[in-house]
Amino acid sequence: MSKQVVILAAGMGTRLARPLPKPLTELRDGRSIMRQQFDNIETAFGEAARVMVVVGFKLEAIIERFPEASFVYNEFYDQTNTSKSLLKALKASGDGSVLWLNGDVVFDPQVLTRVTPLIEAEESFVVVNTAKVSDEEVKYTVDASGFINQLSKQVVGGLGEAVGINHIGARDKATLIKRLAEVDDQDYFERGIEVAIESDGLKFKAVDISDLYAVEVDFAEDLERANQHV
Repeated sequence: MSKQVVILAAGMGTRLARPLPKPLTELRDGRSIMRQQFDNIETAFGEAARVMVVVGFKLEAIIERFPEASFVYNEFYDQTNTSKSLLKALKASGDGSVLWLNGDVVFDPQVLTRVTPLIEAEESFVVVNTAKVSDEEVKYTVDASGFINQLSKQVVGGLGEAVGINHIGARDKATLIKRLAEVDDQDYFERGIEVAIESDGLKFKAVDISDLYAVEVDFAEDLERANQHV
């Protein structure tokens, strides 16, 4: 069975201050951030993977480097946030569930191995790291049943951080699409998830990968930390 994977790579990545899209930032091993993502996807899913990349800023640079992917264009990349990029990708996806990654995440290949059973079971989930809780990161809490009930940078008393790797089951996808369409253009996709949890009762598991590594590269110090793992 094929596995649909979306990489969100439309943003300008201004905080890292690089001339190319942030996913093309080179790591210490010579690969770009996005190339290590493609490598990890291939390791986990092989030929079953179908990768779609949401592009915007300097899209030609990404398209020419990854001809094996399909692409969706967020023409409002400079006016919208990840909620609208994910919305475009989910609307363009085929039947079935979708795994999506922020295009700036450097992560252990074992992360995808760990979540594969949940993907195959069509479970919706958010991958988290409970080892640290930084104020500027997306944080989460869970309800009495252990499912996520809050997911944003504003969460107080967060149990950990969302690392930018997520999955929506097929039965939940239409609901998430609806909520992503409703949230503000400047909202992160996590707001769409929160509204779907609050209003529709969607259930997202928190998958802890604290024993592995996953680094979202926003600043130079994040890149340095990511390079310690590759």
